[in-house]
This record gives sequence, C-alpha cells and structure tokens, in this order.
Amino acid sequence: MRDHAMTATLVRLAREAGAAVMAVYARDFEVAAKADESPVTEADLAADRVIVDGLAAAWPDIPVVTEERAESHDLGAGRTHFLVDPLDGTKEFVHRRGDFTVNIALIEDGRPVAGVVFAPAVGRLFRTDPAGGAVEEREDGTAAPIAVADADNAALRVVASKSHRDAATDAYVARYSVGTFRSAGSSLKFCLVAAGEADLYPRLGRTMEWDTAAADAVLRAAGGRTLVLGSDTPLLYGKCDRANPFFVACGRGVRLSS
Repeated sequence: MRDHAMTATLVRLAREAGAAVMAVYARDFEVAAKADESPVTEADLAADRVIVDGLAAAWPDIPVVTEERAESHDLGAGRTHFLVDPLDGTKEFVHRRGDFTVNIALIEDGRPVAGVVFAPAVGRLFRTDPAGGAVEEREDGTAAPIAVADADNAALRVVASKSHRDAATDAYVARYSVGTFRSAGSSLKFCLVAAGEADLYPRLGRTMEWDTAAADAVLRAAGGRTLVLGSDTPLLYGKCDRANPFFVACGRGVRLSS
C-alpha cells in the first residue's frame, strides 16, 4: 500500500463489500447476463456500490474503474486510478463453490502498486503492505508476511482456473514437470502463488484488467512475477480496451517455457 491510512481504508471497504456479498450468498438470488454473456448478480452490484462510494469519499480526485460500470472503463488510462472487481469468480459464487473474491487495486504508471484481495467465503484476505512485501491479514487485524516459494522445477505445483480450464492450458502445463495440480477460482490463484502454496498459474484465456490487478499487486509484492505469455514483459494496466493478453504468474525460480 502507499501508506497505512490507504491500507486501512481499502481493507475496510473490501471487508464491507465481502459482507454485502455474503448476505446475498446466504439466500436465494437471481442471475442475469451482461452484454458479454457473463453472469452478474445483485451481490456484484451491492459490493460495487460499497467500494465505489467508499473510494469516492476518501479520494475524490482519483478515478475509479470498475467492472460493473461500463462508463468508467475509459477513465484513468495513463494516470493513477483505482481498478475494482467487486466480485471476481461470479460463476463460483453462483454455484456456491466459495472461490470468489473482492478486489481493489491502485494503478500507477501502468503497474499495480497496491492491492487487497478478500475471499469472504473462505475467510482469507491478502494485501500489499505499506512497509514493503505482502501479507495475509486475519479477521482480528493481525497480519503474517507471505512470500513466494523457491520452486522445484522437477515437481512444480500448478494452479489453474476451475471454470475456464481448456485444452490450450493443459497443453501448456504439459511442458512442465508437475508435482501437484489444483483447480481454484477467481484471483485466489495469484494469491496461492504469492503465499507459497503454488508455483505456477498460467492463463491462456480471456481476462480483463480488473480480474487480475489487485492479486497481481499482491503477487509482485510477495516476490513473484506476472508476465505476458512467452515473454519477459510484465503485465501492464491502463490499456484502452482493458483486456489482458495471455499471461503466466509464477513464484521464484520457475523456469518458464517459451
């Protein structure tokens, strides 16, 4: 985070948005389809209101780009802005699988420099730390530092999408010596790498900047990398169309396949 005051505010908003999400999760709800045919629920919209209103009140001069407000998508390009996905993993939410997250990031010069990722159903919150590095914060406010692991390239721990795994991903993973493979939803995959619980997360499918920014910030702060697939180029933010190229997120020492 840029300072302790921002840390406290972003964590508070993420937890409040998570509470709004879980209030919907606990009862029956309807699922609608957006223009791109992706699902949206009242939980997405409730969390969005909490975060956007809170950010606007705290930092009225910093634009907020959020998935749920199409009119915001052109804001912030080329300048400092917040990037929000109020409910990443809506499919996991709809199917009550628990792997969904609230995501708030701060973007400066095309880089995610601060981020909070809260998974309310599993009770895990990951964030960047103003003192440097990344932490997992408990409900009582105490925090434990997290860091990527030193990878064993003879037995990599791979994590991939639960809802979007495909033949291209399987073919890419087959290039490596895999020790364990697990599926997970939402931006939690980045956080598992950041916490040293996995080594490699490839994504050969469509994602948008708000899907990745907060967790990418956490991973980078924990010593990891998020690179455009087949290159040494870090993932950049603030693009006009907000679409990400295919990418791979990894911990320390992973020998990436070209």
